[in-house]
Amino acid sequence: MKLYHGSIEEVRHPEIRIPNRTLDYGNGFYTTTSYNQAKEWVQRKIAENNTSHGFVNIFEFDESILQQLNCLIFNSPTEEWLDFVMNNRTNKNFCHHYDIVYGPVANDRVYAAFTLYESGLLDKANLINELKTYKLVDQYLFHTEKSLQSLKFIESKII
Repeated sequence: MKLYHGSIEEVRHPEIRIPNRTLDYGNGFYTTTSYNQAKEWVQRKIAENNTSHGFVNIFEFDESILQQLNCLIFNSPTEEWLDFVMNNRTNKNFCHHYDIVYGPVANDRVYAAFTLYESGLLDKANLINELKTYKLVDQYLFHTEKSLQSLKFIESKII
């Protein structure tokens, strides 16, 4: 399976980096099955960093490794997914021990709905129902060095 990683850098050798902000699934190396999602991420980073270009890095993912690793899979927004994302986003001390986490991206539109939930204007069940109407892109988090071994760099496209 092909996976895409958007960055202002070419990334031939993925690594686990500690981000300067909280992320949906915690620390690690994020990819998606959507080329367009990765490209949009690059375009946003180009604007934020006032740089001239970035890269969509393309990897081959050996899915057979999923049976050998500790994986958490969310095929759609669920209460468990919501709790997991909220813990990663709001609890600085939250730590998980999964090698790979897969599920929907909590994008800006999703966070607007999360804000309604946090303020008490939406309960958890209504939030999940709302999110299920969105066309959400997916993401894979590679959280451990062992999980990164399943990725093979193919090429990068300059954006």
